[in-house]
Amino acid sequence: MTEASALRPAAGRGPGLERCHGSRLSVEDGALVLRARGRTRRVPVGDGGAARAVFVDAAPADAGRDEPGRPGAWGEVRLQDRDGTQVARIPLGEWLPEAPALPERAVQGEQLLERTGVAGLLKAVGVPLHVARDRNDPRAGSGKGGVLLGPGPAFPLWYWCVRGVAGTLWFSAFTVVVFSDTVPAWLVLLLALTALCGPVARLALRAWTRLRAGRRGVTVLERVTPCPAAGTGATVRFLRETEMRVQDRDLVLRDLGGQECWFARSGPHAVTRLVKVLDGTGRPVGAELRGPGEQVRAVFPWDLWFGGTDGADGWSRLCGASNLAVSERRLSGKRTWLKGPVLGTGVLPRTGRDARRMARFPGTAAGVASTAVMAFGNLFSVIQGARVAATAPGPAAVAVAAGALGLVLQAVPYAVHELRGRLVLDRPAAEGTTNEEARR
Repeated sequence: MTEASALRPAAGRGPGLERCHGSRLSVEDGALVLRARGRTRRVPVGDGGAARAVFVDAAPADAGRDEPGRPGAWGEVRLQDRDGTQVARIPLGEWLPEAPALPERAVQGEQLLERTGVAGLLKAVGVPLHVARDRNDPRAGSGKGGVLLGPGPAFPLWYWCVRGVAGTLWFSAFTVVVFSDTVPAWLVLLLALTALCGPVARLALRAWTRLRAGRRGVTVLERVTPCPAAGTGATVRFLRETEMRVQDRDLVLRDLGGQECWFARSGPHAVTRLVKVLDGTGRPVGAELRGPGEQVRAVFPWDLWFGGTDGADGWSRLCGASNLAVSERRLSGKRTWLKGPVLGTGVLPRTGRDARRMARFPGTAAGVASTAVMAFGNLFSVIQGARVAATAPGPAAVAVAAGALGLVLQAVPYAVHELRGRLVLDRPAAEGTTNEEARR
């Protein structure tokens, strides 16, 4: 299995795009090789390495309690040596490109193995694969130990280090301040500066993400953007952000939130066919991107993508550049198109509020709670600075200024995002507006 046919990670946006561009799991010289965020891990195959694999096709025991997208929700492949000791784990949900757009376990069993490419990967190195439907199956083992062959975290390590160190120092200072009658000025200063690290790190992450995006070198053969029909409700944001890129090794579907889903163009898990879907009268209603076993990987509602005046040109360019087999199928009787969840159905959010939420810079797993804690930390800095103003005016002024700056650094990006969306991006696009015109 070559680099071109290696496994692709789950769709990502913001800092997570780094994984889409660089994280790959492939076969090199008879070994499984993981490349992710500048590091390389090799898992030998055969004697002294992976001799068999067990796909644990079962949801975790805490399926009803945890948040969507948790590790292991889609099942995992456990690689074992000849003695049954686990040497590595492959979390399948992290190697399914469309996973973030699907309900958990919407795809299971052999279909999931084919979509991710894990079945072809193990076949290429001659590792037999067994399926366990129960986590207590003796073949599955304990599930502990071994190398995790995942694409890595969406956020870079330096960001977590800054947040972790600053958060630890802030909490320590906060504890002393809350339970002490008298507070030294230097401790208030430490409290304020560590609280400021959170908003500053987030802004630095935004800049880092934008800088890295500008330096990535990909070969784009064709770029197909939506050409919606009149009355579809297409917005300026939809026209300027949504696209389908045909690259030398990948087909990339980008939504208006900036999330990119990468599909391989070669290998046993590659996309293979474009299907135009017609209703009973012969009118196009959509197109399907299909992969192994004719599984539908993504869809394109026709009126939104190709229903406009130049839509036929976009369809022909996509068919030609992708070099995929193209066919048609007609719906019979009163059958409706699209049954079941699939990537591409929610390409245009119902409201501007939904669109702005999709396009907001991604946060950590803590979500709104992380922002609330940062805001509280900076507000607390202002309060404590005012508390020691009489005895230590210099440190107090710095603490108040740091707290106020932290609040501003959180409020301004949010306000700009909301105002720009409400006033410009999430307004209906004028009929006939092109992608280039929407970007101006």
